[in-house]
Amino acid sequence: MTSPHRPCLFQPLRIRGIEIKNRVVISPMCQHSAEERGCAGAWHLVHLGKFALGGAGLIFVESTAVEPGARIGVRDVGLWSDEQVAPFRAIVDFVHQNGAAIGVQIAHAGRKAGSQALWEGGRALTMEQLRETGEPWRRIGPSALAAGPEWTVPDALSRSGIAEIRQMFIAATERADRAGFDVLELHFGHGYLVASFLSPHSNRRDDHYGGSRDNRMRFALEVARDVRATWPQDKPLFVRISAVDGTEDGWGLDDSVILSRALKAIGVDVIDCSSGGLSDETRNMNVPRGLGFQVPLAERIRREADVLTQAVGVILDGPQAEAILQEGRADLIAVGREALYDPYWPHHAAHDLGHDLRFDDWPIQHGPWLAKRAPLIEKLRSADNSARRLTGSGR
Repeated sequence: MTSPHRPCLFQPLRIRGIEIKNRVVISPMCQHSAEERGCAGAWHLVHLGKFALGGAGLIFVESTAVEPGARIGVRDVGLWSDEQVAPFRAIVDFVHQNGAAIGVQIAHAGRKAGSQALWEGGRALTMEQLRETGEPWRRIGPSALAAGPEWTVPDALSRSGIAEIRQMFIAATERADRAGFDVLELHFGHGYLVASFLSPHSNRRDDHYGGSRDNRMRFALEVARDVRATWPQDKPLFVRISAVDGTEDGWGLDDSVILSRALKAIGVDVIDCSSGGLSDETRNMNVPRGLGFQVPLAERIRREADVLTQAVGVILDGPQAEAILQEGRADLIAVGREALYDPYWPHHAAHDLGHDLRFDDWPIQHGPWLAKRAPLIEKLRSADNSARRLTGSGR
């Protein structure tokens, strides 16, 4: 039973048949470190496993491609092959053994497929460079419009091509279930394939998938409907969107409210509210990036679409996250780079909020040691503060 004195951030949330132990979610973060043939490996086990030790309620695997040519980077993980299931299963098992739920984000990079890792510059690779990998890379989109000056012009998807991509999402969903994931997220943001169908700046089609907003939403809703019918009914389905795509007169928040209502009607449980990324020009939107700058997006969609939302973007500590939840602006708090900086962010946020001060929620291999040390640390800090007051050095 939930204690009324427990901070909102550390209250459980049940979505369908899954109970997430707290409201802290680790965002999908590309690692560009897959083993051969897009398989997760030791890096992913440690990368994701440490967040389970760190106390997060739900941990997402990075953007996971539905076909080899759908990857953002050449060493991204995928779920296009049965051989990729077992390596994920080992990670899922470790996360479960350490008290967290785990999800996977499936995606098709579309016209933004094939780029360098961030530490190599993050730039688009040429098609010649991609061919040199010996793998079936392709860039596709709703229309033959490049994602920016560095990107090649994608092939415009035919109706049969759209049907083929839908089947890829279905197959990846089936594999995600076999791997044991608790949650599935569809990546409909950041300028990747589905997002490029939504925006009038990248979608210039004149068939049932272009023109009006309803037509531009058609592909997204078809994929969501396919996946919801495939994904077990007792497991939650999330969708990440760019609530605003960053272009002038492009996809905006009004559009996202309408899309979110339609996604909820299909059976989507949570809208993960990000922004931008449609093209190179929108990577750095002309939007002030202050603390929690995307929270208003989650707040409005939550209120007007009547759906659970996940807030993300420059959320740095427990008190900030708690205020977002207390004010009813979102239902889940996602942290990404801040969790890279501090994998134990959830435990530290709990202490900041006066919760779990005896380290009971830490891994049993860690908590007792920290609890044993705590009286000494408190005594030393008290003595140090007293000395500072006497000498005036604390002024």
